[in-house]
Amino acid sequence: MSLEPSSTIFPPMNGKTFRTFGDFYPFYLGEHANPVCRRLHFAGTSIAVALLFTAVVTQRWWLIAVAIVQGYAFAWVGHFFFEHNKPATFKHPWFSLMGDWRLWWEILTGKVRI
Repeated sequence: MSLEPSSTIFPPMNGKTFRTFGDFYPFYLGEHANPVCRRLHFAGTSIAVALLFTAVVTQRWWLIAVAIVQGYAFAWVGHFFFEHNKPATFKHPWFSLMGDWRLWWEILTGKVRI
């Protein structure tokens, strides 16, 4: 039994159907080819991590909302102004979120260059 979301939950984007995250991730990387877009994603996700940690430590739970909003703000600036495409979040929200965290980790560990 696969724990990955099924394609029935996620309609095709640009005529593509993704059954697994493994199928989706190459598409995700293609939508994040611009180095500035990748840097903005990395910065936004890193700030989100810091805000989520701070929310837990300080019990200021409103910081969770700030983490989410600012994370998406950085990413969407990258898409609209540098990548010139529509974020996958709109059609594939869960796969896109998983892709954001995987890209962040791969940049952090040096597997993906920015």
